Amino acid sequence: MRSSHIKVITLACLLCVTLWIGLAGAQASDMQLPVEEILSRVEARYDCDTFAADFFQTSTLKAMDITDTAEGSVLFKRPNRFRWSYEKPEKQYIISDGDRLWIFKPDENQVTVGSAPALFGDGRGASFFTDIKRLRTDYEIGLSPDTDGETYMLKLAPKKKTMDVAAIYLVVNADTFEVTAVETVNAYDDATRIEFTNRRFDLPAADTLFVFDIPVNADVIQLNSENDG
Repeated sequence: MRSSHIKVITLACLLCVTLWIGLAGAQASDMQLPVEEILSRVEARYDCDTFAADFFQTSTLKAMDITDTAEGSVLFKRPNRFRWSYEKPEKQYIISDGDRLWIFKPDENQVTVGSAPALFGDGRGASFFTDIKRLRTDYEIGLSPDTDGETYMLKLAPKKKTMDVAAIYLVVNADTFEVTAVETVNAYDDATRIEFTNRRFDLPAADTLFVFDIPVNADVIQLNSENDG
């Protein structure tokens, strides 16, 4: 059960490292904006070095009818760096410098290490927040019918098919063109939804925040064999 929970959190954490949006005051006529225009405005808003937010995460394993929630804060920095700080239900940190990945559970003094591209290269954990323009190159993008007057719902279908990511849905504020939520669905209809609040742009962030020093006597687990650090 623990391994399933860790996998869901990891998947969630990896959909969130590449989206930043901008400009305000959409007119009523803007509610019919084409996908290309929506993407351009999202790219303009996220044309910055760093993006930070608080988040609330809901992860559902459909076959087992299990739903878990978590919350904390996240920080993204170009290129490809991120730091997820989980506060509830227990402290956990998912940190990457773009190449290496560390998952640290302080209560257990346990560190899982691996390759960030291997885990988040397909957009999991909102990793596209570190380079918003990857949306155009990595996904087929359409406007979901669930779009309403206050938000746009974009559906992202990965050009490279995987079992872990069947589709990604972005909820975009129609006034600010900021992404307020990201939902990732896999081939088994398991879903991870991350809602972003208190969104901030271009905060100072030292590179050292995206590198993790493994504590002495920590239990170290190798997550994969490639590019482990």
